[in-house]
Amino acid sequence: MEGLGIKLIVNPNLYNKNPESSDLGRSIISNSIEMILEHGFESFTFKKLGAAIGSNESSVYRYFDNKHNLLMYLINWYWSWMEYRLVFLTNNISDPKEKLETAITQLVSLVKEDDQFSFINESKLQWVLIAESGKVYQINLVDEENQQGFYRTYKRVVQRVSDMILDINPNYEFPHMLVSTIVEGANHQRFFSEHLPSLTDYDEKKDCVVSFYTQLVLNTLN
Repeated sequence: MEGLGIKLIVNPNLYNKNPESSDLGRSIISNSIEMILEHGFESFTFKKLGAAIGSNESSVYRYFDNKHNLLMYLINWYWSWMEYRLVFLTNNISDPKEKLETAITQLVSLVKEDDQFSFINESKLQWVLIAESGKVYQINLVDEENQQGFYRTYKRVVQRVSDMILDINPNYEFPHMLVSTIVEGANHQRFFSEHLPSLTDYDEKKDCVVSFYTQLVLNTLN
C-alpha cells in the first residue's frame, strides 16, 4: 500500500485482488478494521462487512477467500508498516543502545494514526493486532502458511531488532526469544490494561509497558 511515495508490500498469496487497487478494496480494509475491533473476529462475517460497505459478501470474496486471510492481511500490513517505521526511526542512530531503545519504544508503544496511509487507521489496527493476532498463527495450518511466507514480515521485524541486541552483546544466546517475548508480552499487557488491570501495573500517567520492556531488555543484556 502506498502513501506519499511509500510502498508497503503485503504477501500477494493472501488476496485474490489487491485491495489497494480500488475504492471498494480500500473500503473493505478500513471497514473490516472497524468491525473486528468493535465486534471481535468471531462475530465478524463477510456478509456483515458487505452490508457495511453498501455491497454484498460476494464482492468481498473477490478480494479475499475467507476472513482468516483478511485478518492475516491486516496483521501483515501492520508489520510491514512497523518495519518501515523501525528503519525510518533508527537508520541515522549510530549508538547501539540508543538504537535498541528506540526500536523497543516503537515496538511496544501505543501507535498514532499515520496520515501517510489515509484508509488505514494504524491505532485501531494495533488494537486488532493486540486482541486477535494469536488467531493468525495459533492454528492447525501454521506450518503450511509459514511455508507460503505469511509470517515473513513479522519474522523480519524480529530479526531486525535481534541484530540490534547482538550489536550490544554479541554473546547473548537468545535474541529472537527476547524480541518475540517483548512483542507478544507487550500485546498481553496492553490487553490486560484495558480488560484485566489487576494482572498488570498500568499507570495512566506514564507508559509502564515501554518502561518495563526497556528495563527488561537492558538489564538482561547487562
